[in-house]
Amino acid sequence: MHNYIREFILYLNYERRYSPNTVENYQRDLAQFEAYLKELQFQSPVIWEKVDRIGIRNFLGWLASHNYRKKSIARKLASIKSFFSFLTKKKILSANPALTIKTPKTEKSLPDFITKGTIAEVMKLPPKNTYEGIRDRAILEMFYSTGIRRAEMINLTLNRLMLDKDLMRIIGKGDKERVIPIGTYAREALVDYLNIRPSYARPGVEEVFVLKSGKKLYPMALNRIISKYLHNISEIKKKSPHVFRHSFATHLMDGGADIRAVKDLLGHANLSTTQIYTHTSIEHLKSVYNRSHPGDKKNNFIKRRSR
Repeated sequence: MHNYIREFILYLNYERRYSPNTVENYQRDLAQFEAYLKELQFQSPVIWEKVDRIGIRNFLGWLASHNYRKKSIARKLASIKSFFSFLTKKKILSANPALTIKTPKTEKSLPDFITKGTIAEVMKLPPKNTYEGIRDRAILEMFYSTGIRRAEMINLTLNRLMLDKDLMRIIGKGDKERVIPIGTYAREALVDYLNIRPSYARPGVEEVFVLKSGKKLYPMALNRIISKYLHNISEIKKKSPHVFRHSFATHLMDGGADIRAVKDLLGHANLSTTQIYTHTSIEHLKSVYNRSHPGDKKNNFIKRRSR
């Protein structure tokens, strides 16, 4: 890996304080771009000062010819733009060669979410007489009640819980803090879990949710927990923690919540990111209409009146 990329990764880690997953994606994208340039230029290391707009566009074309999705290509271009922007700020380059390259248009897919009825059924699945069951129910309820991200759940510490006020403080992307309410069901499940947690958590482990071994949860373990309970739900494709985040936001919007309040609860930097849940809500209403209203030709409740 070139020193410029190493410096950029350190910058993302310690100055921008990006999440480990985000930094890993940047590093992977730039490593792939660097490998492409090495093969193209027949030289190592890459001379970044000589990389131009045409070279970057050729890389994007190469990705497309190898059946990369537009969404993946757009992300890789964003990584390259950020990297060259960093080099420009450091005065290593006089201009960003990727600046004027347009991002490929991608179709915005609506996020997977599950209905309120299905949520209620899922919450009944964890066993009530085991450590894992009590912990898992608390995790499920907390995900749905708060809409927090996977990393935010894993890194939630005991000192950030304010159960006397039914609140908790979350450190989100970019080290930004936000305060989120905890719903009644989630609070009850969390208290049940916290009562047995001291018997399992290792000394010095301050994270709220721990494995039976006493260690803090890690991403793949949390994924497996969620996937286990969402396994038989056919209405969604992805069985990830983000399904609860999407369901949290969608149900708030369906209930008439102000989009700006939903934005703050989710920790989104821009309102445009939250607006997808407006579309989800509208699509849900259209689906209900198509299934239920006798005046719509897509259903079979009554025959269409002759004209």
